[in-house]
Amino acid sequence: MKSNLLWVFSLVFLSSIAMSKDYPEGVKEVKYLSAADNSEQPALFWKPENQSEPAPLLVALHTWSGDFRQTGSQIPMADWCQQMGWTFIHPNFRGKNWYPDALGSDLAVGDIISAVDFAKETAMVDEKRIYCIGVSGGGHASLLMAARAPEIWAGVSAWCGISDVAKWHQQCVDTRFSRYAEHIEKALGGNPANFTEDAMRRSPVYWLEKNRDKLPPLDIWHGIKDGRIGSVPFKQSLEAWNAAVPADQQFPDAAIEKFYETQAFPEADLPDFGNRKVWFQKKSGNIRLSIFEGGHEILQEPALNWLAVQAKGAAPKWDAAPVAKLKVSPEDTESGK
Repeated sequence: MKSNLLWVFSLVFLSSIAMSKDYPEGVKEVKYLSAADNSEQPALFWKPENQSEPAPLLVALHTWSGDFRQTGSQIPMADWCQQMGWTFIHPNFRGKNWYPDALGSDLAVGDIISAVDFAKETAMVDEKRIYCIGVSGGGHASLLMAARAPEIWAGVSAWCGISDVAKWHQQCVDTRFSRYAEHIEKALGGNPANFTEDAMRRSPVYWLEKNRDKLPPLDIWHGIKDGRIGSVPFKQSLEAWNAAVPADQQFPDAAIEKFYETQAFPEADLPDFGNRKVWFQKKSGNIRLSIFEGGHEILQEPALNWLAVQAKGAAPKWDAAPVAKLKVSPEDTESGK
């Protein structure tokens, strides 16, 4: 069976078409079989040529309103992989988050897991160095994958992610971000209040709490201005922290609201991350939460450098020196929502 599956993977890969010139040369569109429902699913893919040994795999996840062809913050990630000799995959996982099959569904989760399997069958992948990264809707998906498939990852970097679908719906209703509330209702079939179990299963907080003792190194980042100049209030990441850590290390609800309303955290002398000030940071086991000076965005170079030093089965390395530099234009830090 495995040899037949490999044949299918290879056939699909060889018949792939070249991708947009916005991506670095060699990144191609591929299709693979998803174990979730045995359907054919698309992705962007690149692997190093003439590999002599296994290399890391980066799974980059698109944003809320994007799909596997999305450009923006994913392009520097593909550049990084070519620079470092990593394999790169950017799966569709059922596309934009207003479809019932998308938005953290079991099918979307299965697609991402199968994308990893495809990469392992098609390239020489170091299974101790498989990484996941995303911002915004990709941050939501990254948090979800850290909890739903913790055995895969050596490290997960989640930026400005939605952790609680029902709460984000409430935060968007009757605001300039009301379209995202409408998206959630389209995906669920109505108001999350009437579909509580479905909304819960699509929310990282449920799975982070459920699998709290199994989580891989998980680095959660959020801009302090998000929710004001961006669509996802940074308290969504505080909620993710609460779900991922023991009760005695969680933020009280009142503290979360106060931090968000005042944008003020306890004084701390923290090193910058990349070129940004870090206002607040907390660590617990495999989990780190950081609130930085910024909005709804991702800082690729420091995020990728953090992932680069993580290895499956090892304690997380939080403060290792950067291993490489990446040229990133300002627009590439935006979420692309």
